[in-house]
Amino acid sequence: MPTLETRDGIHHLNLGDDENRFGPDWLTAVEDALDRVIDDPAPLVTVGVGKFYSNGLDLAWVAEHPDQLISYAARVERLFAKVLTIGVPTVAAVNGHAFGAGAMFAIAHDWRVMRRDRGFFCFPEVDIAIPFTPGMSALVQAKVTPRTAVDAMTTGRRFAGPDAHAAGLVDATADEDGLLTAAVGLVDDLRAKNAVTLGTIKSRMYAEVVARLGAHRPTPDDPA
Repeated sequence: MPTLETRDGIHHLNLGDDENRFGPDWLTAVEDALDRVIDDPAPLVTVGVGKFYSNGLDLAWVAEHPDQLISYAARVERLFAKVLTIGVPTVAAVNGHAFGAGAMFAIAHDWRVMRRDRGFFCFPEVDIAIPFTPGMSALVQAKVTPRTAVDAMTTGRRFAGPDAHAAGLVDATADEDGLLTAAVGLVDDLRAKNAVTLGTIKSRMYAEVVARLGAHRPTPDDPA
C-alpha cells in the first residue's frame, strides 16, 4: 500500500510494490497522503517499487462492483485534479510501467522522470475499448503537444523511456540507481514556494481541465 515519508524536506510517496492499481484502499491511502502534504507543504516525489509505477484502474474491482462505477470514476478524476493543482511542486519518478490511469496520474504531476531501461508509458484505452472521459482527455492534452496526444491517445503505443522523453511525455530519463536523485533534483530548489500562491496559480492554469474532470459521469458502457 502507498506510504508517505519525508526526507530532507522532500515528501516521498511510495505507491507500492505490486501493480499499484487504483483499488479503493489504494485510493484512500494516496488521498490521505496528499492531505498530509497539503498540511505540511513541501515538494512531492511519487514512485513505485519494482516493475510497476501504476497499472491504473482496478478493472477487476469495477467488474465486481458495477453499482459503484459512477462514484469510483468520479473519485479517480478528483484524485487527478488534486494532484494537478496541489500547492507544492510535484514530480513522478516513473520506475516501471505506467499504463492508462497510472499514466494519467503521472501526467498530472508537474514533471516526470522515467527509467530509461525499463517500463512503458502507455494509454491503452483505444485497444481495450474504454474511451477517455472528457476530463481525462483534457488532462492529457493540457500536458503534451497535439502531435504527442494523437500518437499516444489514438494508437495505444507503448513508449519506452527514451521515446517517452522524445515525445514529451516525460521530462527526463535516468538509470534505476539515479531515478530518485534525478526526480528530487527537479524540485529540490523549489522548497520555498508559497503553497497558497502556487496552488492558486495551478488552479487557474488548469481551471478548464479541473472543470471537465468534475463534469463527466460515465454510464455502465463507459467505464473509463
